[in-house]
This record gives sequence, C-alpha cells and structure tokens, in this order.
Amino acid sequence: MGGTQGAAHSFSANLAGSMNLAASVPAAESPTQERNRLLAEASALRRAGRTTDALASLDRLGALHPRFSLLHQERGLCHVARKDAPTAIAALLRAVNLNPALPMSWRMLEGVYRLSGQPAEAETAAMHVATLRALPPEVVSATAAFSDGDLDAAEKTIRAFLLAHGDHPEGMRLLAKIGLALKVYDDAEFLLSGVLAMLPDHRAARYEYAQALSYRQKYIEAQAILAELLAAEPANRDYRSLEATIAVGLGRHADAILMYRAMLADTPPAPPGADPIDAQSTTQARADLYLWLGHALKTVGDLPEAIIAYRASAAERPDFGDAYWSLANLKTYRFADGEIAIAQTAEAAPATHDVDRVHLCFALGKAFEDRGDHSRAWDYYARGNALQRAASNYRPELIEANTRNQIAVCTSAFFAERAGWGTPERDPIFIVGLPRSGSTLIEQILSSHSEVEGTQELAEVQRYVQELQGRNADPEHPRYPAILAEMDAADFAALGRRYLAETRIYRSDRPRFIDKMPNNFRHIGLIQLMLPNAVIIDARRDPMSCCFSNLKQLFANGQEFTYSIEDIARYYRTYLDLMDHWDAALPGRVLRVEYEDVVADLEGSVRRILDHCALPFEANCLDFHKSKRSVRTPSSEQVRQPIFRSGLDQWTNFEAQLMPLKQALDRDHPNGQPG
Repeated sequence: MGGTQGAAHSFSANLAGSMNLAASVPAAESPTQERNRLLAEASALRRAGRTTDALASLDRLGALHPRFSLLHQERGLCHVARKDAPTAIAALLRAVNLNPALPMSWRMLEGVYRLSGQPAEAETAAMHVATLRALPPEVVSATAAFSDGDLDAAEKTIRAFLLAHGDHPEGMRLLAKIGLALKVYDDAEFLLSGVLAMLPDHRAARYEYAQALSYRQKYIEAQAILAELLAAEPANRDYRSLEATIAVGLGRHADAILMYRAMLADTPPAPPGADPIDAQSTTQARADLYLWLGHALKTVGDLPEAIIAYRASAAERPDFGDAYWSLANLKTYRFADGEIAIAQTAEAAPATHDVDRVHLCFALGKAFEDRGDHSRAWDYYARGNALQRAASNYRPELIEANTRNQIAVCTSAFFAERAGWGTPERDPIFIVGLPRSGSTLIEQILSSHSEVEGTQELAEVQRYVQELQGRNADPEHPRYPAILAEMDAADFAALGRRYLAETRIYRSDRPRFIDKMPNNFRHIGLIQLMLPNAVIIDARRDPMSCCFSNLKQLFANGQEFTYSIEDIARYYRTYLDLMDHWDAALPGRVLRVEYEDVVADLEGSVRRILDHCALPFEANCLDFHKSKRSVRTPSSEQVRQPIFRSGLDQWTNFEAQLMPLKQALDRDHPNGQPG
C-alpha cells in the first residue's frame, strides 16, 4: 500500500511546513542527556560491585525522573545482585509497566520468578520475551525509546527501519504514535489507515486511528470508529475518555460533563500503601479528568462548578501547571495567597516538568498582574514565553513568504477572471484576525441574533489548505497558494459544498453560522473562490493592546508566533500587509471592526455589523452577555459580562518592558502605529 513511503519525510520537515518545528537541542546538557548520564553512572557502580552506592545514585535519579523505565530496570538488576528477589521483582515490574519493550527486564523477571517458585508468572514473562524476540530489533529499540520519551531517537530508528524494509504494521504504528506525540496528525492518520488495511482487527491501531481523526477534528469519523471499540469494551478508560473528547468536539458539552463525572466516580483515589507508580498514574488520571470537566463546565458557563473542578485538579497534583493556568485563564478568577505560594514552589522545583513550568509561569504572571505587582508579573510572563519559545522552532520567514505568495497570486485580475466561481450559499460568517483582538465579542454579538448559529473555531479551511499543500510539503517551495491558479470552477464549487457539508454537524436550524478561526485571514483568497457570498469580518484591536494580550496568553495549540516580542511584531506586520492586500484586491469584501469602536459605541457598531451581514437589527445583540451559548475561547467569561473599558490600556502597566514591541511596531510604521 506504500504507506511508509508516503510518510517517509521526517516529522520535523512536516512540522516545518506547519510553522511549528521541534526545538533544536541547546548547547547545555538536556534533561535526556542528564538522565542517561546519571543512569550510566549508577550502572557502572553496580558492575563494580558497589550496589549500595548504585541504589543511592538511582534514588537521586528517581527524584528527577521517576517514570524513567531504565531507572527501575537498573534498580531491579541491583536487587538481583543482592539476591533480594521480592524487591527485584517489584522494580522490574515497574520497569515493564512503564515500558513493555524491555527484553532484559522480562528475561530477568522470568529467571527470578523461576528461582522463587512462581512458574505461572515465569511463563507470562517468557511469553513477553518471545513476543519481543519475534519483532525486528529496530522496532523493539525504537518502542523502548518512545516509551521513555526519546521521540527523536525513536523516530530516527523506526524511520530508517521502514525505509530499509518496507511496510511493517508495528513499525508503521509506532511511527504513527510518534506523529501523534509530535502533533503531526495527518501523517499519523495516513500511517494508521495503512496499518488497518493490513490488519483490520488490530484493536490498538483502531483506537489510535480514532485518536488521529479526533485530533484532526474529524469527529464524525472518529465517533464511528470508536463506537466499534466501545461495543467490545464499554468500560475501557481510554475509549471512554476519547468518547468524551469527541462529544466536546461536536459541541455536546452536557454529555461530556456526564461522561467525565462518571469516569471520576469509576476512578477512586489510590488506597494507602498502593504501588507508587500505580498511585501516580491514578492521581494523574483524576487530575486530568477534573481538568477536562472544568473545561466543559467553563464552556457552558457554569463558572462556580468549573472553579471547583480546576481546584480539585490542582489538589490531586499540586505541580499540575495546566490546572493553575486554567483558573487564571478564566480571566475573572483571583488566586488566594496559599494558591500562589504552592504554584511558586512548584514552578521553582527542579523536578517540575517544563510543560508544567510553562503553565505555572503564565498563571503566576496573571496572578501578580491582578494584584498590581507588574514587575513580578512580567518576570513570570517573560519566563513562560522564553520556555515556550524554546520548545518550538517557529520560523517567521515562512509566514512572511506565504504573505508574499498570497499577494503575488491573488491579484484583482486573478479574482476578476474567476468571478462567480464557487458555491453561491451565503450561510457562513467568517470572523478573522489575530487572537485576542475582540473576535469572541463579535461572535457573541452575532450569535445572539435569532438567525445566526455560533459554532467554534472550525478547522475545515485549515485542513483544505493542508491538503492543497500536499504530502511531503516543502516549506521553502510550497504548492499553496500557487496551486489556486491551477484549479477550475468545479474544484472550488466542490470545496464550497464540502465545507458546508462538513460544518453541518456544528449547526442547528439557524440559516447562518459563524466560523471564528482567526488564522483564516491568511486564506481569504481561498474563501472567496469557494464561498463568494460568505461574509468576512476582520476583528482588529489597538496593536499594543492586541500584541500584549497575546504575549500573556498561553494557547492550547498553535499560535506559535505569540511567544516573543520579535515574533508577534513580525506577525502583526504580515497580518496588516495581507489585510491591506485583500482590501485592494477585493474592495469592500471584508468588514473591519475595531474593538475600541465597539466599546465606545456598542449600538452603532452592532447595527453596522448586522447591516454588513444583511441581518435585521435585534435588541438581543446588545444584550450579548446574557446569552447562554457555549464559548470555547479564552474570552469566554469576559463576553458573559457587559462590555467594559478597563482592558483597553492594560499594556501601559508594562510600558517599560514593552518598549521593544512599541519600537518594532513604530519601525514598521514610521508615520504612526499600525491599526
């Protein structure tokens, strides 16, 4: 089926195409290098007969990397050397529970079980040894590296194996799992569909395929795949969790809330004396469930219950950064002294994972900003941004090249030659612009109208762009947008019909609906060609306010340009350049709505927006904050309040720290700031 060859490029190349590269390894010792060095030191002590010193060294390693499987394997080997069979078995079992692809651990377990008079357990271990022996060594070693978080090493090993040996279902499945971990979801979907073509009854691959579909927001397809699995194993925790995720994706938040509460009831806290690894796994599961429950409750506007859920998540795991950030991201929550102290302790702890540290930094920045301690707030915002920026290799030049290409391809003459192309329906209302620009406010106003359905940030246009880019996209020489010139009227009409069909699941019976994906401003040319009668609104905000609001926002996915002053300034420049181009190439096509104008004159702005959408005026649009609809953006709680002016100039509290941003924006616009 050629699945391996179809995804033979590295995931890092794919990520480059989506402007979200993995970070290059810094010159300083990485956590993985440190971990492996400490393990090697302990192993050398064991081989030298110094098992007591080796175990002490492993204890220090365990404090930093408690879920490192080779740590527990080495600890088991130390206890074998000391002829302590029960302790050796416990350590080796922890190792294989964390990482089932450890032949040495299984062989040692088989031997120790036999010496301890436990033949049944020895046979089970022997079966695992045989299973691993039947797999190619490259698949085993790559699986082991993946289980321990060494994604780069795992990818290199398994990709080389597949290129040399062709399609191998377990190798392809592992490469797909690496793709899921690195958020290269299109490759993961492609590989897993290939695995299932060869092995239709492979249940684990089927679950991972449903995951990939869900990550790509293909919720209907994912739901159909998952239904088969749930029918066979209705109590499976992974299946139930994915079922709730799909429910959220489809806007069935009330169903998701019931699902999360049911899973929490079925996941009691670990009892006293439980195995530490099992207890840690249970604690993390409960923390995740409370977090997801909080997200669903927040979306439907049940703020008190959302706060209870987020606090419960933090109580399960006090260093769980996402729980603290979720509270901060309510925008209206104020942390107590004790909560700030716990978060500061966790953020400063060497063993805290970077992903938790980033979340904690942004949460603490918000906490201190709310208290008026702007210097300390900026310190945390800057630290969080630096950590997040280091975790990506975002390349602004790719965005700038795309802007130049859009301007070169999508000219006035280009559109004139294609007038009348696409499908004529006028159902969609696209709200575009930068994040944190007031787009959620416009969405809330419009969705308060009886004829307009508020949906969410829909991924369909972004997905069509990925498809037009093609597999193995070359970021230096992209197919899109040049490929638009090669397409005919039927192609764009088909895309328009497909968009309307695929977004139908998010709608009720209202005739109009909103797609609030902000990044669609980059694809107004494509939207014009496939949906020429759709409404497009550009939500814009004072540049300093908008850029600062992005700098202090930690996004769940994407928006990698928001984690440094230089990046956000350059991105804002490309945004202005492209919007100026659309105004010139498609005069009057896009309605620009300034956030400050809406604040200053709500009714006038509402009437202007409704007129542009060819909608009659309704007073409900002025009372947008009373709407009970679900809102899934960081502004969800703000748009449930009457309009306010207090947020307009918050950036001035950080004017000294933001001077480089102001200078960058002024440098782009010598006659005044953009906007």
